[in-house]
Parts: sequence; structure tokens; C-alpha cells
Amino acid sequence: MEGLVTSEREATRAAPPPSPAHDRRWRLLGWASIVLSALMVLASLTAYGFYRSVNGAIERDNIDDQLAADRPEKLNNSLNILLLGSDSREGDNKRFGSDQGGGSDTTILMHISPGGERAIGISFPRDSMVQIPECKKKDGTRVPSQFGQLNWAYSFAGPACTWNLIESLTDIRIDHYAEIDMSGFIEVVDALGGVEICVPKPIRDPKADLVLKKGRQVVMGKQAIGYVRTRTGGLGDGSDLSRIKRQQAFMGSVVKKATSSGLLKDPARTYAFLQAVAKAVKVDDRLTLGTMQKLAASLRGLSAGKVTFVTVPVTAYPADKNRVQIDMARAKPLFDAIREDNELPPEEPKQPARQNGGQPPAKPAETKVAVYNGTTTDGLGQRTADGLAEQGFQIVKVGTKQQSADIPTRILYGPGAERQAAALAAKLQAAPQPTAFPSGRPGLVYLIIGKDGVRLRGTGTPLPKIAGERRADQDVCSQTT
Repeated sequence: MEGLVTSEREATRAAPPPSPAHDRRWRLLGWASIVLSALMVLASLTAYGFYRSVNGAIERDNIDDQLAADRPEKLNNSLNILLLGSDSREGDNKRFGSDQGGGSDTTILMHISPGGERAIGISFPRDSMVQIPECKKKDGTRVPSQFGQLNWAYSFAGPACTWNLIESLTDIRIDHYAEIDMSGFIEVVDALGGVEICVPKPIRDPKADLVLKKGRQVVMGKQAIGYVRTRTGGLGDGSDLSRIKRQQAFMGSVVKKATSSGLLKDPARTYAFLQAVAKAVKVDDRLTLGTMQKLAASLRGLSAGKVTFVTVPVTAYPADKNRVQIDMARAKPLFDAIREDNELPPEEPKQPARQNGGQPPAKPAETKVAVYNGTTTDGLGQRTADGLAEQGFQIVKVGTKQQSADIPTRILYGPGAERQAAALAAKLQAAPQPTAFPSGRPGLVYLIIGKDGVRLRGTGTPLPKIAGERRADQDVCSQTT
């Protein structure tokens, strides 16, 4: 994690890679949802012929020998896919201008929980100042580690370099990568029959060849790419962070459109969409047909409401007001929660009909809980409290409690709260036996997190709340700038 903040002299010492002129850079954040949407659509199909036909059109790349030797350990059966948007001007992309080196202006880490319980896409702003690790090119030459912009990594040594960079920043092991270019983006949006967007006022941006009316509307591929790239059309404040917020709304709209019943009930449209995705993306060669089938099967129960897009927390970069740096104090709890996202447990066992003096457990809504973090892991108490609140528990306090390093997790209950303690224990994996706490507050349950941590049934590790997060099922006209 070292090297995220350094001196201005060190930052300027690293020579940036070739890149397009500032006013011609493309921002293709919206494409990331295309990959996830395609997998969700595949999950609804049972015909093996669909898989085989789509699989044959996908370009695959072997980057194993370019990955770092000291990669993070994988702790569970979740899936982490690095999603990249390329601004290359090669091939069909020459229509967008001359090729000036190419690069990745979009970097998203898509995390899919075990069992497809939820998915979260974390956007990394391209202008984040980071320590880029040493990278190996396809021809075997090496690029030394240096401090610079996050999107330089792709220009230095392709997707493998960005892969190494994100793993070093997050300590999360990445399983696969997928990349799409500008022409592919347009073809996929067109195959969907357009995507719904919403703008707060009429937009006219000659540089992006974009003219939009005010309000809700459907845009096709060429309009969509103009919408996600514009910086002078009067949308937001022109910054990358403002644009990311707008583009996350676009991603949610893609997920909703691709998984709508109208598309799934039309085999011809479904096939056209999947074929467009297959022709547009490039993936690592470990993302085989078998892996795609297993992944699609795990996503059968994933709805748009369980897909969230967030931007990694950042702060100003002192040496350059046009750059940012990752705020690790706020980002680390998010990275930790994703890294530790546990496999979903088997179906929750039924509770005995008679317990707690012959009374069944209380309902979560009837249960008041105070959560205390007795570990050295910052934010664990709040993340756990957030997860319990999502299941209906009343959280009355979140705090810390100093205790010996060998004290286990405990559930204590004040007078009259035995049934409530049983309700809490039923929602925890490997829950400790609740213990009476006569001097505790009447009716209150105390969860003290100790050396063995805490896991909520069916939800994996609770994710911390991130300002500006957006669910895919959110109305496209809400909070769009």
C-alpha cells in the first residue's frame, strides 16, 4: 500500500505514456455493465447451443506470465473481474481519431459474491495518482515501478499491468479480465435497442457530436458514446468524478434493459445482444466456456436491485488540483469486506419449536442490538451493524470495546431479552451461545466481536456504506448530472 502519497517532485519525475489529446479522451465507464448483463442474460438460457455459438466469437488472451509472483491470497469462492475500457484507435476505432498510443480510461473491479447473492462494481478514477508496480510486457521487457496516473499502467504493459496495479492497491485477488473498445460499445448498445438516460437540461456538445433533449429518453450507440464521454456539454462540473456518477446511472440502465423480460422473451434479440458482446470483448484465456457457464448459473437469482456501482473513495492530490489520490482510510474497509466475502452457508437450519423458556425467538424488528468491535480491524463494528440493520434489527449503538486478544465473539443479553438474543444468534454463522448479562440494559442485546470475528448468514461480509453508491434498479432520472 505504500507509495499512494508522495512528493510533487517524485510525481513529475515519471514520464507519462503516450495518450490522446486531453479534449479527445473517451470515458467508457458505461460498458462495464455490458459484461455483467451478458452473464445475467446467459443465466436465463438453457440451450447449450447459445453458449457454444457465443463462446466461439470471443477473443482470448494469455497473460499468466505477466502477472506478479506475490499476488494476494484468495479467501473464498467469490469472483472478481477486472473490467477495462480501451480508447485504442486501431481497426474500426480509427473513425474516432488518430491512434496516439491507446490506453485504458476505464477501470472497474466487478465483485460477484459466492452464489450470486450480490454484485458490486468499484470504479477507479483514471486520474488517481498511484504507485504503479513493475510490469512485464508481452515481449518480455520490463517497465520499472513508478509513481503516476492509474491509467498509465495499461499504456505501459497492457491489461496485465493494470491487473497487477489493482491487486497491489486493494489486496484483492483478481480472477479474470474483460476489455471492450469504442466500436464494440456502440454495437452492443445498438443490439440492446438503445439504453434509457435522463438529462436535466438540453445538451449540445459539438466535440462529442451530441444533441439531447431535456429529460428521459432512449439513446442508440453513437449517442450513448457521446453521452458517456462529454465534458463540455454542461453536464455536471466537467470532472471525472462528476462524469463517473452520471455514467454509473447509465450502467444501471444497461443492466435493467439487458435483463428485462421483453428482451429475454425475444430469442432473436437475445441472441443478437450476446453475439454483439462476444464480438466486442477480449478476455483472459482462463475465462473458458465452462467457467462462463458456471458463472452464469450462479447469477440466476441476481436481480438489478442487487447490483451496486460505487467509486473508490478519493481525496485531493496536493501537487495537482486536476488529480486525486485514493483515500485509504475510507477505501480499506470496502476492500477488506470484498476480500473477505464468504461463501454463502447452507440453508439456515430450522430452530427448535420450543426454546428460551418455551418461547420462539423474537423477530429482528423486535430486537435492539448494541454492536461493539473488540478487534483491531477498523470499521468492523459499523459494517456488521449495517448488515444487521439491512435484515431488520434495531441498532441502538455502535462502539469499540478494549479486550484481551484471545477473547471470542460473545452475545450478551440484558433482563428480558432472551428471545431477542436468540433472534440475533439465528442470523449469525457459528454463533456463540447467548449469555445472560444481569447488569445490562433491559431488553437490549450486546454483540461483542472478538478474535473469531462475525459472519451474517446469507449475506457474506457486510459492505461499508460508500457516499454516492448507486443501485442498478434506481430510477435513471434520480441524481443524474
